Amino acid sequence: MKTMNVGLIGYKFMGKAHSNAWRNSPLFFDMNIKPVMKVVCGRHAEAVQAFADRWGWEEIETDWKKVIARDDIDIIDISVPQHLHHTIAMEALKAGKHVFCEKPLAMNLTQAKEMAALAAKSGKVNYVNHNYRRCPAVQLAKQMIDEGKIGTIFHWRGAYLQDWIVDPDFPLTWHLQADRAGMGPQGDLNSHSLDLARFLIGDVASVNCMTANFITERVLPDEAASGTFSGTAGDTGKKGKVTVEDAAFMTVRFKNGALGSFETTRFAPGRKNYNYFEIYGSKGSLVFNLERMNELQYFNREDPDYQQGFKTILVTEGVHKYISAWWPAGHIIGYEHEFHHAVVDFMDAIDKGIDIRPNFEDGMKELEILEAGLKSAAEGREISI
Repeated sequence: MKTMNVGLIGYKFMGKAHSNAWRNSPLFFDMNIKPVMKVVCGRHAEAVQAFADRWGWEEIETDWKKVIARDDIDIIDISVPQHLHHTIAMEALKAGKHVFCEKPLAMNLTQAKEMAALAAKSGKVNYVNHNYRRCPAVQLAKQMIDEGKIGTIFHWRGAYLQDWIVDPDFPLTWHLQADRAGMGPQGDLNSHSLDLARFLIGDVASVNCMTANFITERVLPDEAASGTFSGTAGDTGKKGKVTVEDAAFMTVRFKNGALGSFETTRFAPGRKNYNYFEIYGSKGSLVFNLERMNELQYFNREDPDYQQGFKTILVTEGVHKYISAWWPAGHIIGYEHEFHHAVVDFMDAIDKGIDIRPNFEDGMKELEILEAGLKSAAEGREISI
């Protein structure tokens, strides 16, 4: 089997999810190219070494530029905060590497345009990791829409809700700082919802949006705690300003005439990672909830009156995309499996010399819409895309 060496930049939350996928995908899927976990990079050598030992990376590095400069590295996986995506991706593409990048693609549309242009020019496989596209139930929704099962689409209703910053004592992590995160949930969460909507419904023509801030100052954490998603460990006692939105509610008009809504917040108590959508069409409806990610709900208007109602499809049969590589029918899969599917598709794209979606161009288009949403909120008007 042919192999290609991977260099992972970043080793915390996403580093774990990506490492798990790079390591285990060849064990479950038949792959013509096997990814080799060659080197992982982070600023703190001791912590990175502990991570490498646990996850199976062969080497460590503390300077990402040295990873990219290595002739034996074929793929750069970018799993660091958004403010570093542009610089690392541009250098990786210039060095002739394939790039697997976390979302959102960049800090702003200007950066994203540069990244998309260079990616297209390079001819290298480039991917933005909107992992939820690769849930088998979402793939089934796409198949049913393409088959005309729900007819002409009228409405998209999306919601991505979390609650991890409701506590006013939660520290000012990088996620809440515009100079490192770019946006709040509009970029972090609505980018996922928007990617699903573009995948299932189509491109957006215009947006209206409103945002809110509920807690404007938070305690400053020390560097060691800056990547945490819970608690107040490592706080310094000093406070800083929250410079991104806490919530964003956006409505859109799709180019095909459908209307859509996107609700996103980190102030929804009880909602941990509630990624949800409803799609309504002339022949029926589809409903997906990540908290029940192996299921897709389907309403068929053409059923006889006496048996109409939403039915739940358990998306665990071997005929469903990706499932045959995993477990027998009825044995559910989870969040981590979407990352495996992304790795498999990414390596297949390299092997076949084809595109993978969403790519950097998709990431650019999403940032255009997300930025337009924030502009709409600031100016109080509809913004055309």
